[in-house]
Amino acid sequence: MSRTRWRFGLAATAFLVTAGLMPAPAHAEDTADYAITVDPTAKGAKIDDTMYGVFFEDINRAADGGLYAELVQNRSFEYSTDDNRSYTPLTSWTVDGTGQVVNDDGRLNARNRNYLSLAAGSAVTNAGYNTGVHVEEGKKYDFSVWARAESGTTLTVSLQDADGSLATARQVAAKGGWAKYKATFTATRTSSDGRLTVASSAAAALDMVSLFPRDTYKHQANGLRKDLAEKIAALHPGFVRFPGGCLVNTGSMEDYSEASDWQRKRSYQWKDTVGPVEERATNSNFWGYNQSYGLGYYEYFRLSEDIGAMPLPVVPALVTGCGQNQAVDDEALLKRHIQDTLDLIEFANGPVTSTWGKKRARMGHPKPFHLTHIEVGNEENLPVEFFARFKEFRAAIAAKYPDITVISNSGPDDAGSTFDTAWQLNKDAKVDMVDEHYYNSPQWFLQNNDRYDSYDRSGPKVFLGEYASWGNAFKNGLAEAAFMTGLERNADVVKLASYAPLFANEDYVQWQPDLVWFNNHASWNSANYEVQKLFMTNVGDRVVPSTATGTPSLTGPIAGAVGLSTWATTAAYDDVKVTDADGNSLLSDDFSGDASQWTHTGGGSWSVQDGQYVQTDVAAENTMVSAGDTDWHDYDLHVKATKKSGKEGFLVAFGVKDTGNYYWWNLGGWNNTQSAVEQAVDGGKSTLISKAGSVETGRAYDIDIKVRGRQVTLYLDGQEWGSFTDDKPAEPFRQVVTKDKKTGDLIVKVVNAQSTAARTAIDLGGAKVASKARVTMLTADPDAVNSETETPVTPVTSTFEGVADRFAYTFPANSVTFLRIRQR
Repeated sequence: MSRTRWRFGLAATAFLVTAGLMPAPAHAEDTADYAITVDPTAKGAKIDDTMYGVFFEDINRAADGGLYAELVQNRSFEYSTDDNRSYTPLTSWTVDGTGQVVNDDGRLNARNRNYLSLAAGSAVTNAGYNTGVHVEEGKKYDFSVWARAESGTTLTVSLQDADGSLATARQVAAKGGWAKYKATFTATRTSSDGRLTVASSAAAALDMVSLFPRDTYKHQANGLRKDLAEKIAALHPGFVRFPGGCLVNTGSMEDYSEASDWQRKRSYQWKDTVGPVEERATNSNFWGYNQSYGLGYYEYFRLSEDIGAMPLPVVPALVTGCGQNQAVDDEALLKRHIQDTLDLIEFANGPVTSTWGKKRARMGHPKPFHLTHIEVGNEENLPVEFFARFKEFRAAIAAKYPDITVISNSGPDDAGSTFDTAWQLNKDAKVDMVDEHYYNSPQWFLQNNDRYDSYDRSGPKVFLGEYASWGNAFKNGLAEAAFMTGLERNADVVKLASYAPLFANEDYVQWQPDLVWFNNHASWNSANYEVQKLFMTNVGDRVVPSTATGTPSLTGPIAGAVGLSTWATTAAYDDVKVTDADGNSLLSDDFSGDASQWTHTGGGSWSVQDGQYVQTDVAAENTMVSAGDTDWHDYDLHVKATKKSGKEGFLVAFGVKDTGNYYWWNLGGWNNTQSAVEQAVDGGKSTLISKAGSVETGRAYDIDIKVRGRQVTLYLDGQEWGSFTDDKPAEPFRQVVTKDKKTGDLIVKVVNAQSTAARTAIDLGGAKVASKARVTMLTADPDAVNSETETPVTPVTSTFEGVADRFAYTFPANSVTFLRIRQR
């Protein structure tokens, strides 16, 4: 085919069809035409080796019962109602005979407060995690216990399930004061329902009852569960961000000591997590359980080193977030935390002759960990208070360790007053890097590929420390992949990026979506993981500038019914009126009769009381009732709302299509700290506009929402509160091209997030290339979800033999495709 014919043939057809200037051909329902043009002579942004990484937070039991390989739950009898209202010191344990947990001066050490006192002839059995203790036939398991007993005491240790023994029982002779005793089991059967039992022939005190698989990742003592660590390693992450997240900026900033009355609900503080495991502190985890700190800073550093990733710790800034939103005013405490941060850098990098370098060496690692980046704070919702403290941390670190990059943040959202204030403070102070976090709908990610195109190239760099679309279906992975092409295109601004969260134990879920799912015997990759892995293992070293035609977008007005809802709040609504743009009434309800015009699709309990429509269940979340026609558009909604009790305010909905697709004005959300308009698309929410603010209990508010086309204006008590225009196209066809310096490959990365194949004319701009390309593709039904037993979203590799300076390639519907093209 001649160059002239190509240029004015398929490429021209692609342009005309895309622009909507000519009739679509008969096969348009199956195929859309696009063109990608690459300029191999132009120099795009350099991509750092650390571009993509992982973020580990102990959420969804990611540590204990997860990555931390310990098989015994509550091994030191430290569970408490501080951790979870249902917990006792014997949670996950069963005593046969007589035994009680004791907290007295006879304990193992000051920081390990509880121990079990077991009477003669009694036994205690642990239930492990999920369905029990998992063992595999032929593999070794190391048992240990700290015990105090009279001479002649025999501890009999056994592993069994409902079908009988899982290994030959072991007997340990215990005598005298506290000492550590060990034994090894070889499993005779595979079981996921095992129980570990320790029986004592005489009265004994027990603590730190432990069972570890011998086969941990890199065979480390106090090690990591192998399959989970291997899934992290397989991503080849450039960095590991840890330990949080909300663990860092919630709870007390005090230490774990007698002076603080052994404060349990504390922020994650690194010094609690190093040294011998039996001397490490325990803590109440923000996500509703206990964390043992068996997996601590030393183990995080070792993991980072083992997988060749940069360690990136996060330390508290003494401003709480994640709904707590308190600034700690204690100068002495602030100075202590700043010194702790300096000590952390010494622990990571200091020579063995230094105080904390010596501590690291004694733990088994005399060489430094080469820490280069540290983050202060996480998602603080009080930007001014946070930044005042951040500057003190930064100044102290710069004075002693000027080569360390100190990272700030921009709050918990992708936009809004907190975000704007935080970013301005960071810019004014010439901060090196700012951490952004956001969780949004797949549509938001398809709409915001250009987010970083307009960022100031001379300002702070961006660390996208937490992001995900709401869901683990392939459509979520597709939207994230489309967004990631924009991250790479802007690699001069976005220097680091990590999906979050990393792990979820299927039986202990506090947050989803998550990258890797597991139970006590298996783990599996989400669709999102497969997308991340494809990008992380095919990054390239530099962007090769390229352009692509787009998809025609036909956007009508915002249309839908209206709705009322609450969230952990009781509220009364009255005088609902909907009128069209000409003032004609579409709906009017003063609730003087019944509520027959309304359909209840959410939770809660609604009834008409004293001429108002009242939701009375203070614990219920998303209690939506709706009325009207899903075809309504260009209308005015009025409602009078009064909060009765509870944590939040009102949810007034418009553009309601169904239970997963609507807009709502969330007044007094986020524990009554801010108000926002959120859009739900297929159940996933995105914030369109937000402001700080709260709702008073007992006060009647007049709420008005004006919908015109794609523009919405909101009024509170007659005053304009804000407005927005929702007219950004959700582009399903996205691409980026990078170059791998080592191999010389051009890597053409194309996302086609639609149900139509994309027949594409690719122009490599005169590059001399081999005729074959290595193809790696993900494609599946958009609703496909990977599970323990089925993995419909998995990469497929092949070879494409039609590569040339100009060639055609059809990208399947709902696909992510990487073409690695060798340059001659």
